[in-house]
Amino acid sequence: MKLRHLALVAALAVGAAHAATTARAQDKSIVVASTTSTQDSGLFGHILPLFKAKTGIDVKIISQGTGQAIDTGRRGDADVVFVHAKSQEEKFVADGFGVKRFDVMYNDFVLIGPKTAPAGIKGQDIVAALKAIFAAGSPFVSRGDKSGTHAAELDLWKAAGLDPAAAKPAWYREIGQGMGAALNTAGAMGAYVLADRGTWISFKNKGDLAIAVEGDKRLFNQYGIILVNPAKHPSVKKELGQCFIDWVLSADGQSAIRSYKIEGQQLFFPNAESAELKKAG
Repeated sequence: MKLRHLALVAALAVGAAHAATTARAQDKSIVVASTTSTQDSGLFGHILPLFKAKTGIDVKIISQGTGQAIDTGRRGDADVVFVHAKSQEEKFVADGFGVKRFDVMYNDFVLIGPKTAPAGIKGQDIVAALKAIFAAGSPFVSRGDKSGTHAAELDLWKAAGLDPAAAKPAWYREIGQGMGAALNTAGAMGAYVLADRGTWISFKNKGDLAIAVEGDKRLFNQYGIILVNPAKHPSVKKELGQCFIDWVLSADGQSAIRSYKIEGQQLFFPNAESAELKKAG
């Protein structure tokens, strides 16, 4: 009787292990840690159903500022990182947390402000605009969340020879939140804010806000994608994650990105250099 009991326990243990292995094998899903702009703009809502229809793979998005998304990848809590702060992305790879970085697409940043133009800003010069805001003490909302947009904002202030984040004047408000919240705060305060164009186009609560500065080459905004290194984190779903990356970089993925528009306006411009695209070109 005792032997039969032990055999049953062993059989149940083997069965449970087999079931767990089978469940993992059947779990065709990955986690992508990505910047808020790709989610808030509606891009993922457009491209992910197309990817799933082709591959059967579900993509679960963790929407965060770029710095937080990279930290998520560094901890091994995501399979893929899809963000927009190239220097941080390159460091992520150089430190061994990512396998390889690829360009995916770009758009640009825009300076948003009240239509009344309290700082008297005109033209395409973002540095001149920031100097005017600083001199006038016009309200400015900073995301303050270590996102790609926040990093770009700090770089632009630096290019202007200014550092309100350190000086902390009363007119400079860091909110530690995402792009949608920053735009809503700017609208409520009658303030200026730096935004990615994709989120701005998709933003529904524009109110008295409008684009104050655009077109400066310093406002270029490149997005990259990286597989989290399975050598660092064995739990990373290497094959499924690479499948997503390959699709995003493929002619099909790039076409899906290109086709995403709101009211006729294209939000992102694909610029991957995959072998398939080179052959197609």
